[in-house]
Amino acid sequence: MENVLRPLTVLGGSVVLTLLLGLIVDLLLRRADARHPETPLWGLLRRCRLPLQVVVLTALLRASYRETGWWVVENHQSGIGRALTLILIGAGAWLVVRIASAAVESTYARYATSARDRAKLRRVRTQVTLIMRIVTAVVVVVAVAAILLTFPSMRTIGTSMLASAGIIGIVAGVAAQSTLGNLFAGFQIAFGDMVRIGDTVVVDGEWGVVEEVTLTFLAVRTWDERRITMPVSYFTSKPFENWSRGGVQMTGTVFLQLDHSAPVALMREKLHEILRECAAWDGRDWSLAVTDTTPNTIEVRAVVTAKDADDIWTARCAVREQLIAWLAQEHPYALPRVATTEAAVLPAAARNGAAADAGHRPEPDPAAPGADGDPRTGRG
Repeated sequence: MENVLRPLTVLGGSVVLTLLLGLIVDLLLRRADARHPETPLWGLLRRCRLPLQVVVLTALLRASYRETGWWVVENHQSGIGRALTLILIGAGAWLVVRIASAAVESTYARYATSARDRAKLRRVRTQVTLIMRIVTAVVVVVAVAAILLTFPSMRTIGTSMLASAGIIGIVAGVAAQSTLGNLFAGFQIAFGDMVRIGDTVVVDGEWGVVEEVTLTFLAVRTWDERRITMPVSYFTSKPFENWSRGGVQMTGTVFLQLDHSAPVALMREKLHEILRECAAWDGRDWSLAVTDTTPNTIEVRAVVTAKDADDIWTARCAVREQLIAWLAQEHPYALPRVATTEAAVLPAAARNGAAADAGHRPEPDPAAPGADGDPRTGRG
């Protein structure tokens, strides 16, 4: 009977204590969250309940598993103890990552509620994201190292490799040169304020919004919902357009190729009328001018302003569409005409009139020079 009660007491007691501790911690965090609604830290820490319970349960079992008296435990004490140690290390790393994530997200949330500058908010968001990735990577590396050190053979191998650590470091540095370059470029982007999550950029002729920034790559979401993944070293080694840097307000242009007879003054009035009815125009500035001329056409440039990249695109499309429609309806002569080498086909009525006129032409005078094919005229 004792062989059954002792294991049940050890295992059942560990489970009960773990569940009880989890309930108490969750209750305390709920009360703290209710008393301090201005900070989301306590509510975010409630997500640590599961890894905390795993850590507590594993620690209790690690300390008391020998007391069960099972023959299986007695025959495999070292293996069971090492397995519980590995689980404890992994669960501890999981708990540390959850706590760090809660603290970082709480700090960002409090800053976001008080910040009014969207550019600074995107910069802090980018930095917070990269800091969290760095913390996670460090915790994982430390946890893996701790797991490896639990094996005696690994300690021997590690001691024997210290003598050649310098050579291995040089070889690894040369082999991972691009990776290390991207890693340092990620730090430069995060804390150099070059590009941030949410910025509107143009890279390799593609217009999009920065959606994700990591230590090694950066993802840009294009206007047609494609994702362009680029190494972060691209943004530190090549020029790119950042439409969100220095403010989100933008100025856009619309170019039209028109005939020389285009009514520029009337177009200027029509442009102002279009912009007054366009919700995307922010009212800061507008203009219309002839910027170039060719033997066949003139180039007319319309300038509009908007509060951000999305509205400037909408405003440019509206101006281009409505100006062309207005010219086609009211001033079709202003649209460029393309000359062709083929003769125009006359309508049926025009062809009949031309044939009637040809039938009433007077007969040529025989005495006229060249009437009969005079060789001196070269006609005949």
